Amino acid sequence: MFVLELTYTAPVGHVDALMTEHVAWLEKQYAAGVFIASGRKNPRDGGVILAVGDDRAVIERIAASDPFAAQEVCAYRITEFLATKTSDALAPYRQQLPG
Repeated sequence: MFVLELTYTAPVGHVDALMTEHVAWLEKQYAAGVFIASGRKNPRDGGVILAVGDDRAVIERIAASDPFAAQEVCAYRITEFLATKTSDALAPYRQQLPG
């Protein structure tokens, strides 16, 4: 499981100009089963995405394909974690500790 934290590096007006493309990119990742939650941070200085996957390099490539990243209006911080405890609704994503 991965937490993708976006931090805007450009004025919000530049971010908003790319919002339609960013939302289409999000929808593609939801349809592929990679993203399971996302939204703006409060205060609005970026966003957060919860992603599932086994390969960090794949998640990094997906993040790089975000129009926000491609147009350099945000920076990504990607944190990998093991989701060993979840709500019942997220039970399919529970992970076991190695070993």
